[in-house]
Amino acid sequence: MFLKQYYLGCLAHASYMIGDEETGVAAVVDPQRDIDQYLVDAREHGFEIKHVFLTHFHADFLAGHIELRDQLGAQIYLGARAEAEYDFVPLHEGDSVEFGNVRLQALETPGHTPEGLSLLVFDTTKSASTPQAVLTGDTLFIGDVGRPDLLASIGVTADELAEMLYHSVQKLKGLPDETLVYPAHGAGSLCGKNLSDETVSTIGEQKKYNYALRDIPLEDFVPLVQVEQPDAPEYFVYDAIKNRQERENLEATMQKSLVALSLEDVLQRQAAGEQVVDVRDAVEFDAGHLAGAVHVGLRGKYATWAGTVLGHDRPIIVIADEGEEEEAVMRLGRIGFDNVAGYLANGMSALVPHQDLVQSVERITAPALQERLVADALQVLDVRSERERATVGYIEGSLNIPLNHLEERMAEVPAGRPLAVHCAGGYRSAIAASLLQKHGIVNILDVVGGFQAWVKSGLPVTEEATATSP
Repeated sequence: MFLKQYYLGCLAHASYMIGDEETGVAAVVDPQRDIDQYLVDAREHGFEIKHVFLTHFHADFLAGHIELRDQLGAQIYLGARAEAEYDFVPLHEGDSVEFGNVRLQALETPGHTPEGLSLLVFDTTKSASTPQAVLTGDTLFIGDVGRPDLLASIGVTADELAEMLYHSVQKLKGLPDETLVYPAHGAGSLCGKNLSDETVSTIGEQKKYNYALRDIPLEDFVPLVQVEQPDAPEYFVYDAIKNRQERENLEATMQKSLVALSLEDVLQRQAAGEQVVDVRDAVEFDAGHLAGAVHVGLRGKYATWAGTVLGHDRPIIVIADEGEEEEAVMRLGRIGFDNVAGYLANGMSALVPHQDLVQSVERITAPALQERLVADALQVLDVRSERERATVGYIEGSLNIPLNHLEERMAEVPAGRPLAVHCAGGYRSAIAASLLQKHGIVNILDVVGGFQAWVKSGLPVTEEATATSP
């Protein structure tokens, strides 16, 4: 048996290919939407991908089941409680899909979602009765379980899902301790609150170290798995719905989106309300960018933050370094943002003769910021989450507005004072600076290296849990 994990760091997403070397048949579980890596490995190992499984309707990305079906004719499998517009095989408890010496057996494990499914993986050359592994989707993570609150807005309460999750966890705890656990996400995912950096474990290890697998009663479990969950971006519900729907595949949407637009066309579209996103590095963006553009750097949590600060309901225009336009569009496609109208031809070079259209953001080091705080009436804006701030401290006198709430709380940003913006390491602060400029706030300083640079410079940190506002 061939079993490979594919880990996509920017979305903290794990997918899997399982192949039988005797028959040359393979299955892919929870694929990302750009499927080339599965096709390459299938060719290399002589596999034909005939099966594609979704452990649930993912909320944080658009899965590649449609792409594998359209390109290869792969059969789609979902949990028995799933409802979808496309044809699929519903899997009930105990149902199996067998190819050669591989058997994938369904465990219904609702909780993160109602249709949640785990897959027991058997290599029958080793044992026909003891699973070698279990692919747990978003039901069981390494160090955590899937959050039960994401679908509360579309007809299922968080308490109902938490109760389902409790019973699913008990089912998984009953597997042999040596069973390998392969989840669909790792640290950095917003589908849970305490995910490990590790991407594989065993049932026995999780029974020892995973807080949600302790021997606790249902009435204690339900509130335990709901507290301190991170804010989920609005696009999560959109993606969960899109994963149920028949839709165009990524190749078709990319063909429509990779259109070079003239500067004149971009300006007209921007004036009409279309969104402009600049995906270059923060240093380049701060040095000069098209006025009104929102910044989300490609080299970071691009998809998550693009999905947070951009909308899927209005056209998007991309500004990128030459040669990176396709990656920027494809990675938006990973979260179902197929509303890209095109990209600025020649990137920022098109603006060289039009410096009146260019804005910049001043960058400042942590020591220089400390000097300015003493000398000037400077306001520090901390765009980290409240949890980050409470955990590692903050700059005294700073105002905390988490980045994902900045636009809705823009009225709280003090006017008429220089504003120094920081996050943890510098990625989010550049996004925040672009949003502030878009709303007419121009006297902005972007703190290089963020709060980490402040701490490394030995500057004072306040650790009390209560933040200070101006």
